[in-house]
Amino acid sequence: MTQELLPGTLYMMVLRTLAAGPLHGYAIARKIRDASRGGLEIEDGSLYPALNRMWVKGWLKAEWGISENNRKARFYRLTAEGRKQLEQETTDFDQLIKSIQLVMRSV
Repeated sequence: MTQELLPGTLYMMVLRTLAAGPLHGYAIARKIRDASRGGLEIEDGSLYPALNRMWVKGWLKAEWGISENNRKARFYRLTAEGRKQLEQETTDFDQLIKSIQLVMRSV
C-alpha cells in the first residue's frame, strides 16, 4: 500500500535524494520508492512539475545527459541555495513531527 504525501514533503524528499548527487527524474522517484520500502510512489505528474518549480526557485541545476540505459535524460543537482532549503525543510519537518507526537501522546 502506498501512502499519500503530506503537503510540502515532496520538495524535502527530492532535495534529500539529490543531496547524494545528481540524478534524473526516474532515478529520483525510484530512490524515494526504494528508501521507503515501496511505501511511497511518486507519480510523474507530481514529480516533474515539482522539479521544475525547484529549478525556477534556484534550488536545482539541470543538465542533459545519458541515463544508465543509454537514453537522453535531464539530470538534476542541488545548488547551494537548494542545500540551505533542505536544511530548513528538515528542521521544519522535525518540529512538525515533534508537535504531532505531543498531541498524539496527550490524550
